[in-house]
Amino acid sequence: MKYLLVLNINPDVLSALSETEQQAIFSGHEKFMAAIQESGEFHSTAALAEPAKTSVVKVRDGVPAVTDGPFLEAKEFLAGYYLIDVASLERAQELAALIPDAAIEGLGVEVRPIIHEVGL
Repeated sequence: MKYLLVLNINPDVLSALSETEQQAIFSGHEKFMAAIQESGEFHSTAALAEPAKTSVVKVRDGVPAVTDGPFLEAKEFLAGYYLIDVASLERAQELAALIPDAAIEGLGVEVRPIIHEVGL
């Protein structure tokens, strides 16, 4: 079964970390990627740009309008994800616990089952 491991970032939490702690997060992601690629559980991943580089498209009465920034004001924003293919929810949760973000106060990793996919 496939699961999306969702990484939500709070910039205030990250900026409170030391340079060494921030670097540990990045190297931890590299180790995590290597481990799930080696185990065959890796499907794909993506890192997303910060909300300042985001646009929102809305169509009203057939007319598209584009605005800057995220739709909702929030402290956290979607920063990226891992798509994994594992045997069980428990394994997905086990892998989520290995992502460095899960160990940082104020952050976490959301585990969501994929219920439908096309062309992946």
